[in-house]
Amino acid sequence: MSLSRKLIFGAALASLLLGGCTSKVTERDQYSGFMYNYNDLQEVTTTSGEKAMRWVSPSWNANAYDTVAFNKLELYPAPKPDERVNRQTLEELQQHMSSGAKAVLGQKYRVVSTPQAAPPGSRLLVLRAAITGVSASNEGMKWYEVVPIAAVVGGVSAVTGHRDQDTELFVEAELIDARSQQTVVKVVRKLFGETLENSSQPITTNDFKSAIGKLNSDMQAFIR
Repeated sequence: MSLSRKLIFGAALASLLLGGCTSKVTERDQYSGFMYNYNDLQEVTTTSGEKAMRWVSPSWNANAYDTVAFNKLELYPAPKPDERVNRQTLEELQQHMSSGAKAVLGQKYRVVSTPQAAPPGSRLLVLRAAITGVSASNEGMKWYEVVPIAAVVGGVSAVTGHRDQDTELFVEAELIDARSQQTVVKVVRKLFGETLENSSQPITTNDFKSAIGKLNSDMQAFIR
């Protein structure tokens, strides 16, 4: 087979393989059940350039509120630590993300821990948010791997656990108008962390700090 025909074959095979690469948004079968419903979510591109699934009520107005009730992100469903993601990492992620969210919200709103703690007469939003999953999956094949020998090597590497892995952090959140008790914003987002060298490397909080920073930046832009 000539070099040109090999390149054409490689490009064709690449298009097939890359079609199955990791989705940039949370798939429907990955929704946790944390939110009351997932109706009308649409894929959007955030200010930072990341993808998310989001619904915003036509009545939404960030300036219509002066207080947000939020304590911390929940871990939902009940976490099951393992050798890749231990309880300390889950708790560190919970604390880090909760602190970041409060800092962003505090730039515009009064932040209280519960709706009951809001001063009388407050125009109150309630934020429900949760970390719903932390995982790592084999990184999709790159186009330059799709040549006869490299493709075989790449396939064996994936099977034996030596392929690089993408880290993923799943988050779900909704904002509820306390007066009407109606949800006004819903967001489901998958954050991509650092790439791990193999399936044995533990996942840490540091792997997601850059992605969490983008999330906080997008939150700040959304409520501005």
